[in-house]
Amino acid sequence: MSKWTAAADANRGTLEFSIAQADVQKGLKAAFEKNKDKIAVPGFRKGKVPMSLFLQKFGEEALYQDVMDFVLPAAYQAAVAEAGITVVGQPDIAPVSMEKGADWEMKAEVAVAPEIKLGDYTGLTVEKQDATVSDADVDAEIKRMQENQAELVLQPEGTKAENGDTVVIDFDGSIDGDHFEGGQSKDYSLELGSGSFIPGFEDQLVGHVAGDDVDVKVTFPEDYQAKDLAGKEALFEVKLHEIKRKSLPDLDDEFAKDVDEDVDTLDELKAKTKKNLEEAREEAAKDAFEDAAVEAAVKNAEVVGGDIPQEMIDEDVNRQMQQYLGQLQQQGISPQMFFQISGQTEDSLKKQFAEGADNRVKTNLVLEAIVKAEDVQPSDEEVAAEVKDLASQYNISEEQVKQSLSDALLKHDIAMKAAVDKIVSSAKAK
Repeated sequence: MSKWTAAADANRGTLEFSIAQADVQKGLKAAFEKNKDKIAVPGFRKGKVPMSLFLQKFGEEALYQDVMDFVLPAAYQAAVAEAGITVVGQPDIAPVSMEKGADWEMKAEVAVAPEIKLGDYTGLTVEKQDATVSDADVDAEIKRMQENQAELVLQPEGTKAENGDTVVIDFDGSIDGDHFEGGQSKDYSLELGSGSFIPGFEDQLVGHVAGDDVDVKVTFPEDYQAKDLAGKEALFEVKLHEIKRKSLPDLDDEFAKDVDEDVDTLDELKAKTKKNLEEAREEAAKDAFEDAAVEAAVKNAEVVGGDIPQEMIDEDVNRQMQQYLGQLQQQGISPQMFFQISGQTEDSLKKQFAEGADNRVKTNLVLEAIVKAEDVQPSDEEVAAEVKDLASQYNISEEQVKQSLSDALLKHDIAMKAAVDKIVSSAKAK
């Protein structure tokens, strides 16, 4: 038997439960089998000591730690199921009574998923983004294409550097005369105005010509990734070798064919570009409409009994981090490499994912509550279709999908999508 007692905030409480003596005895036998090869008793080889003699000599209490490892998980899970609670995070379990020959009494302090009181989630009125594409939008996209086709042309002697130019430089940085690691480079290509260097660095090269030696004085930002440099003034001795300027191709039919082999004229390129922009904006507007509808439904819902347990937020943050780092790993970038390249730490990355974590958790809870309220029950046919779709999406076999994802997880995902569709399909655009 188990007993659940909720705490004042209703999202935490105490779960009391028993471990039957019969299960304890089974655990004793398993614990003895695990340890018998390590037991040394005069007159017996290791592994040959009878269990009855061991218990007589050392007492069953000597095995209780291993017994607990064998019997506690199943007893705890059974108690959770009987109490009808959804535990989040790790429980804090402590024995209340472990008397020999009697049932063991246990107590677990746990956090539980909060109840959600749904508000309106159908018939919501949501603002829809304007997906109109203007001629100016098309011109801007064509201009971007032109920039991408630009060539860097070496400028003649005496040309003054301007923002947008690419300069080839040597630099050597120091603080109070001491050179620091990472502050030196040879033949470095830097686009002026790109903001890729410390604020103020690029500005001080504007107006100079090839061959100039320039003393660039800057102050590292207070939040600079290298803590030993943050907030300090530095001097960079810069040698400017070359100035290169973008040469843009003419906007004509030849340019259009170079950019897109499926068109023959600039007018055709513009028409195709407009169509692509319209499709992209329609898709973006659709996604934004869906997000806004779900957000409105979440806002209308209430978390019963107080705040979302911190354990759920921590779990979400850790899951987001692992997914992010896992995606980088698939691209050949290890976590260590990422932290080194980006200058971030595990803590700073965790802080980024912590932003909005409470809303992400609440959103999932609300969608699960809608699934329950609408009694969504995904069919086997829907599961089969989802497996087929995932296999096609990730270019793997259906069998690989089934091995990676259980039916329960697939049904959960399908049900959550159904909850989103319930919100969005009935939402009205304004």
